[in-house]
Parts: sequence; C-alpha cells; structure tokens
Amino acid sequence: MQKGLITRAAILDSALSLASQMGLEGLSIGALAEVSGMSKSGVFAHFGSREELQISVIREYHRRFEEEVFFPAMREPRGVPRLRALFERWLHRVAIELDSGCIYISGAVEFDDRPGPVRDALVSMVRAWQDALGRAIRIAVEEGHLKPDTDAQQLLFETHGLILALHHDARLLRTADAPQRARVAFERVLEHYLADGAKTRRTRH
Repeated sequence: MQKGLITRAAILDSALSLASQMGLEGLSIGALAEVSGMSKSGVFAHFGSREELQISVIREYHRRFEEEVFFPAMREPRGVPRLRALFERWLHRVAIELDSGCIYISGAVEFDDRPGPVRDALVSMVRAWQDALGRAIRIAVEEGHLKPDTDAQQLLFETHGLILALHHDARLLRTADAPQRARVAFERVLEHYLADGAKTRRTRH
C-alpha cells in the first residue's frame, strides 16, 4: 500500500507539472504515462479516468497552495500583519509561477463556462481560499486595524483583482516590475480601509 501511495504521489507531481504547462485540458492518461515513464494502464489504475486525474491535480495544487501561502501567513499576528503576509505570499506564489501558470487562473479560463465535476472542484478550491482571505479581513476589522464599516467582500474583490492584473501583465506583457506594482497597489487599497489608530501606529513605526 505504501509503495502504491508513493507511486501515485509521483504521478500526481508529474501531472501537476504537465497541467501547469499545458492547462488542465492538456492532461490525459496517455500524456501523463509518457512523461512519467509508466504504462497507460498503470496510470489509469491510480486515477481511473481523465476527469478524476484533473480533479486530483486541482486538489494537489490547492494543498501546495495552502502549505506555501496560507499556513505560513497564519503564523503572523492577527489583523493587518497577517493580511499583508497572505497577500505577499500569494503574490510570491504567482510570481514564481510566471513561466508555468497558476492553475486557479488558467483553470478558470478553461472551465468557467463548462459545468461538471472538474469545474465544481476548481470553484470549491478557489472559494475555500477566498473564504480564508475574507476571514482574515474580518479579523483585521475585529482587531481594530481596519475601519468598522469595512466591506470585507469589496476588499477581497480588489485584492483578487490585483493578483489577476499581476498575472496578466507579467505573463502576457512580460512587465518586469509587475510584482512591485502589485505591492504598491495593495498598500494603496489597504490604506483606504485602515482605521485611524492603525494609520497612527504605522506612522510611528
């Protein structure tokens, strides 16, 4: 059983790499068998179908995203420090994916108008991340770092928009300073929502 789990993990790693380069639609049992050096029947035995393979890749991508972005940021103090850490780690994750691509973003392009289990899995993972970011924003309000009337959903929308702009300009236009522009833009957005006390504390530091 342990050997089977190791083999499946290795196949999934190859599948994630392939999907990053070719998109979820580029995934197939045959293509994965070729890059992983296995037979089609061997790959099929672990996933059963192309659809299950795509869903497994989405889940694995989300697991790694949590490990690299969410969990480290959660070790930061509650409030704006944690919110800044979430954005910075998210930005860094997107920045290192510029040569391959973010499966959340590329998957949205591929499956936004295609109902089915793959789209449902993708939506579920993206919503889980947005819910986590939304909670961090609401906690920042509770901590008195953001204004009491902060619209958490609006701030979330604006933050997500910055990441999409970064991905677009860095990948399509090859704008070298896109990550730094995203950082500056985030601070400007955040400034609008900061409570007066938080602005004072920031000035003193």
